Amino acid sequence: MQYRRDYTHGASYFFTVVTFQRAPLFSKPDAVAILRAAFHAEMVRRPFTIDAIVIMPDHIHAIWTLPPNDADYSIRWRNIKRAFTASIPQEQRPIVFASRQRKQEQAIWQRRFWEHRIRDEKDFKQHIDYTHYNPVKHGEVTRPIDWPYSSIHRFIRETIISPDWGCCPVALPDQVGHE
Repeated sequence: MQYRRDYTHGASYFFTVVTFQRAPLFSKPDAVAILRAAFHAEMVRRPFTIDAIVIMPDHIHAIWTLPPNDADYSIRWRNIKRAFTASIPQEQRPIVFASRQRKQEQAIWQRRFWEHRIRDEKDFKQHIDYTHYNPVKHGEVTRPIDWPYSSIHRFIRETIISPDWGCCPVALPDQVGHE
């Protein structure tokens, strides 16, 4: 089966990007800082908007909007992954299996990522909610606001949502992500 990605110019996309064998590479603030620097460097080279993001210990969920004349999110992810990988200290790198060594790959990221083109405002909101609620879903925190590596803090600062969002079972977002 051949996998086909959706490349729509100027679209918004929801992504799930996972570490190799679900290694908790982002469980330390230093690694998150390196990842953020990789994002920033790529945004300078190839602009895009991060509408929402959560950095979990072993995966990332993000919603990006690309410029009107651009649909190339794959190169952006490749460059972010490469920059992060190149910046990780050698002692923090997982052991590379022979199959990856032959392809000159590190044991940092799963080979593929999952993408979903956002279809409409409802879809956009559902994916933002899913992103922000993910730390609770995975048992990392009991309230979304307690997870430090989430765009929920920007949404609260900008009064898009209240600080108690997602704290009540009634407010649970729809399950939309793929992990």
